[in-house]
Amino acid sequence: MSTRRNFIGTSLTGMAALTLLPAVNSFANTDNGYLRKRNSKLKLRFALVSDIHYGQPGTDFAANTGNMVRWLNQDHDKNHLDMVIINGDLVHNRPDLLPEIKSQYFDKLSVPYHTIPGNHDFADASVWKNSFGYEDKYIVEFGDIGFVLANTADTKGTYICPDNVFIKAALDKFTDKKIVLVVLHIPPINWNKNDVFVDCPETIELLHKYPNVKAAFHGHDHLLDGVRYTGNKFPHFFDSHIGGNWGTDYKGYRIVEIDEQNAIYTYQVNASQNPVLNSNKF
Repeated sequence: MSTRRNFIGTSLTGMAALTLLPAVNSFANTDNGYLRKRNSKLKLRFALVSDIHYGQPGTDFAANTGNMVRWLNQDHDKNHLDMVIINGDLVHNRPDLLPEIKSQYFDKLSVPYHTIPGNHDFADASVWKNSFGYEDKYIVEFGDIGFVLANTADTKGTYICPDNVFIKAALDKFTDKKIVLVVLHIPPINWNKNDVFVDCPETIELLHKYPNVKAAFHGHDHLLDGVRYTGNKFPHFFDSHIGGNWGTDYKGYRIVEIDEQNAIYTYQVNASQNPVLNSNKF
């Protein structure tokens, strides 16, 4: 059972392999990921979704958000999800719409969900607590797996580094976990001058410092649906987008599966099936 805490230890942890599986069309049952899942019992399966942009003028944001809930509930019905993480840009410059998207859409998810702000949510700890009952940085525990979620923007949408004091406290708290995953809407590194990210070298150093921190997950750039790396192949995964008026031609989300041997598998789902994604192994 997952729990959420506002704060954030003790020993060293085991290693976990991380495998990137081919991208798949929605709910395919012949994908390598599902074949792999059948052959090894899972202790956690969850979805990451981001960039809904509810309320953006000129977009069909209500239909996009409704589709997201339907896709995730169908995935849960077919394959079981333990939870959903909604990683930023829930609304589009309208924090007043956060209670609406929660009550009319998120609360209709068939599984527990956790949220974190993006730069278009214009939110801080007080805004987030008023909307969701918890602040804009917190931890989630699922047995020997820990999650660290933190805000990467201010109430005006300016990109900021996450609270690294909180990040360090969280990672110190989780040193006895087998696997720790970090969720930040905006990545903490600007890979090149054309990227829309921000440089946070202290955050990157923290991610690399703890051997049980296996990956970071981001949204923000709607065109990205794969993986980039920092340091010695530390992975940063992206999940495309659900709404907005730019990005990949399709809309989708990312699945992460962790088996009882602590092997981690992840793949991107082309939920809208428009267009069909190429399937590649790398």
